[in-house]
Amino acid sequence: MNSAAPTPSFTPLTHEALSPLDGRYREQTAPLATYLSEAALNRARLHVEVEWLIFSVAAGIYPGLAPLSAEDQAYLRSLPANFSEETRARLADFERETRHDVKAVEYLLREHLTGAPEGSPLPELGELVHVFCTSEDINNLAYALCLQGAIAQVWRPAAASLQATLAELAHRYADIAMLSRTHGQTATPTTLGKEMAVFAHRFARQLDRLDQCEYLGKFNGATGTFSAHVAALPQVDWLEVSRGFVTHLGLTWNPLTTQIESHDWQAELFGVIVHFNRIAHNLATDCWTYISLGYFRQDLAAQGSTGSSTMPHKINPIRFENGEANLEVSNALLESLSATLVTTRLQRDLTDSTTQRNIGSALGYSLLALDNISRGLAGVAADPEVIAADLGSRWEVLSEAVQQVLRVQDAIGSARVDSPYEQLKALTRGQGITEESLRQFIENLPVPDSVKETLTALRPETYVGLAPQLPELLD
Repeated sequence: MNSAAPTPSFTPLTHEALSPLDGRYREQTAPLATYLSEAALNRARLHVEVEWLIFSVAAGIYPGLAPLSAEDQAYLRSLPANFSEETRARLADFERETRHDVKAVEYLLREHLTGAPEGSPLPELGELVHVFCTSEDINNLAYALCLQGAIAQVWRPAAASLQATLAELAHRYADIAMLSRTHGQTATPTTLGKEMAVFAHRFARQLDRLDQCEYLGKFNGATGTFSAHVAALPQVDWLEVSRGFVTHLGLTWNPLTTQIESHDWQAELFGVIVHFNRIAHNLATDCWTYISLGYFRQDLAAQGSTGSSTMPHKINPIRFENGEANLEVSNALLESLSATLVTTRLQRDLTDSTTQRNIGSALGYSLLALDNISRGLAGVAADPEVIAADLGSRWEVLSEAVQQVLRVQDAIGSARVDSPYEQLKALTRGQGITEESLRQFIENLPVPDSVKETLTALRPETYVGLAPQLPELLD
């Protein structure tokens, strides 16, 4: 590479990013960086350090220290709140000196205290910064807050929007009768709306599970024993202080840990997202198939793509294909995270530190997939004529209804029909039938005329049971 060459201005296609999430797909995934980037993690670490200093002084655990004034608290909180480029650069200077990311945060906050307004007690409180903390006390709380924000503010809204789109499509297409395919073969008709409702319902259940997930935090020292705490201030109720601080941050207190928080809650959270991803993957492949069948027609303007470099007629369903692929990458990362994070050697190793830095990528690929699928759905519309033509020619799907009616008639003694299932199997299996041949079969049945009239009135497009009503169950 010519080192004298000018550096191009940033665009997703010219930026030298190792990950496509920070390059080609930066626009779609950038909102997650607010919560899951290295800068976001350091901002959260500063937030935790500042809140611990404020909380611990206010809790009265230090004899003779009065709670900090509102002005002093505001000054402390201004550091993480205004986490500027200049602040990040200064933090990087400290990390080059300390070779320790959390220690660098401590030194940055100490420096901030020295710059407090004249008359403030803050410059005298430098030794209380990071007091009674091991790095993991800060890290586990910071990661929990980052993940909590990323899910609540970015990932869940995207997932809920996709669920809402499916619910809307379920109502819009509630009355479009459609041929089903079980095992890839023609089967009892459904409605397109009912099939969309199935996905909407599945997504809604996972969102409910997501909302029940807890974000745990621990604050108990180097091996989870409060040893240094008790040695320095034995009169303090450290369990209550720990509980109070963690819940003050909006997290659930974990009282029993080693040096690290056990990360079980992260595995549980990622498990819900993996499940949601798998449902979305199922949706993507089904939509791809509906496009292939012509049931969905694509809008070239909405899809915004050239179908083929050599075949001008094509509009490829790339949104659903991209969604499918990105969901697979996301799940591979999330499942690896879940397996790795719940294990540590004895009281501590650093495998979780490296692993957790990939949480942003794992959620980023999922977010990208949800965006692709949502855009894909926005660029397709049902083609009722194609759907109706396919269904209208499939009279064999009525064989189920005919044989079930005959079995009931035989059971209640209204008519004696010998082996109705076998008769319909002989008529239909492995061969198509027409309206005329089915009606001829019905006409020759030894059943009352009223039953023949009922069976003759059946049509593929009306043989949908309660399907048109089922989307109402989403409301």
